[in-house]
Amino acid sequence: MAHRLLFVCLGNICRSPTAEAVTRALAEARGLPLVIDSAGTGNWHLGAPPDSRMQHAAREAGYDLAHLRARQVTRQDFERFDVIYAMDRQNLRDLEALRPRGGAAELRLFRSHDPEGGADVPDPYLEGGFDGVVALVERTAARLLDDLPRDGAA
Repeated sequence: MAHRLLFVCLGNICRSPTAEAVTRALAEARGLPLVIDSAGTGNWHLGAPPDSRMQHAAREAGYDLAHLRARQVTRQDFERFDVIYAMDRQNLRDLEALRPRGGAAELRLFRSHDPEGGADVPDPYLEGGFDGVVALVERTAARLLDDLPRDGAA
């Protein structure tokens, strides 16, 4: 059975699409069957591609974000996904407030898998640091995949 993972940031144009693309590429390289998507808690960028600065940093690291488009988290996402990963603590609080009664998805901070620790993935939209965010996402996504329960594992 494929694990179903959703990555969420504020506008779905920087951090969460990067986490989607990086995790997908790493999972494919490992032959792991995952369902992966990303979304935002806000609706400012619906249908827009990822920020051009984020696309450039990701492309330099070998990841293509150009085909991704921003969308907003829906109530159905809490049933469609096994785990919803928030890129920061505010996104986590927003997701907790949006979760419908009986929503089955587990809510976690993405960096709960970061081998270097930390809570929030910095938002490069206003502050820059796109290359650093890609590196942080790569490191954390690799550990996240290591930490996934395997079929048949106890």
